[in-house]
Amino acid sequence: MAGSIKVMNQEIGDKFAIYNGDSCEVMQGIPDNSIHYSITSIPFASLYTYSNSERDLGNSRTYSEFWDHYEFLIRQWVRVMMPGRMISVHCMNLPLMKERDGVIGLRDLRGDVIRGMQQAGMIYHSEVVIWKDPVVAMQRTKALGLLHKQIKKDSCMSRQGVPDYLVTFRKPGDNPERTTHTNESFPVDKWQQYASPVWMDIRQGDTLQKDCAREDKDEKHICPLQLSVIRRGIELWTNPNDIVLDPFDGIGSTGYVAIEMGRRHIGIELKESYYIQAVANCRAIENRPIQVKMEF
Repeated sequence: MAGSIKVMNQEIGDKFAIYNGDSCEVMQGIPDNSIHYSITSIPFASLYTYSNSERDLGNSRTYSEFWDHYEFLIRQWVRVMMPGRMISVHCMNLPLMKERDGVIGLRDLRGDVIRGMQQAGMIYHSEVVIWKDPVVAMQRTKALGLLHKQIKKDSCMSRQGVPDYLVTFRKPGDNPERTTHTNESFPVDKWQQYASPVWMDIRQGDTLQKDCAREDKDEKHICPLQLSVIRRGIELWTNPNDIVLDPFDGIGSTGYVAIEMGRRHIGIELKESYYIQAVANCRAIENRPIQVKMEF
């Protein structure tokens, strides 16, 4: 597969293949109907800028430009998925700022993601709201609507915090490799936890850059996806040895969890420093000794 993929660098392991390149180009080299599951945290339009590359979706000059790029990616994304299988998109709605957007409010990125996927032929399958602490968000962003003093000044400008979402889409068609579980691997109480429309127990700090040893000089990913979110998606919608794709691989969080759970991983990352860290993280988990529990 690598011979037909446009990449700057690539690293192939026993359980992973990570490509340093543009997702729109790299995915053109992935065969049709070959990916079992995909989970990713997409670039949040221009909320975070990861690089100065014109290929970086987060570096789009306008929201319209972001969608021109993203819609091309969606078509490739849908093509590579197996029928009946899932794409899970981690996203949030975007704060609008007066100096940039002319008003203070919110942009419905979640809704646009849903509509974009539906237009590409995917079925809007499910979603979960991921709770985030509004106090932490207030301290980090100093958003006007979250400040307590705004309640006393004019509460009509006050608002709730902005949650994360994991929105999942299913490709039409019959799943050729059914995903099955047993009562032992998926007891009723666990299913009830996963089936909840709101996950209140996701720790925002449960990320790869916290769990993996990192040097001081290592660059931090601005907002890596929580490992527990990735685990739940992979556990619910894949079988062992399935291929899990992340077209915005970042520092390799998806690959790390996929390999840890006995799956395979294809990752694509445009930014070279993130790509290097993703390779190191996937190598680390792939080479980690298996822990054997001794019975006495």
